[in-house]
Amino acid sequence: QVQLVESGGGQVQPGGALRLSCAASGSIFRVFTMGWYRQAPGMQRELVASLTTGGRTNYADSVKGRFTISRDNAETTVYLQMNNLKPEDTAVYYCNAAPAYIFSWGQGTQVTVSS
Repeated sequence: QVQLVESGGGQVQPGGALRLSCAASGSIFRVFTMGWYRQAPGMQRELVASLTTGGRTNYADSVKGRFTISRDNAETTVYLQMNNLKPEDTAVYYCNAAPAYIFSWGQGTQVTVSS
């Protein structure tokens, strides 16, 4: 059973930055396209960024130019660098396979953007 563990969230002011990390049991990052999802209160979970095993990235329009998804060389961690954060980025962030999730959801990491 694959376990996903997200970390790195926090509270920042608008314009601030955070880097989220996703660690997984097993070498899934070498096999699956991975994505970062987010779920704001009262909203459906949405995919905001994805990274293929070949290194191709894709972003939701709402985060394009501000968020960057990457993977470490050992392929043990997937990151989401979030710059120029906006209040509407406030959500719980999760990682999972993309574009359709496969694994059980982790606990997520809360990102709150407010002044």
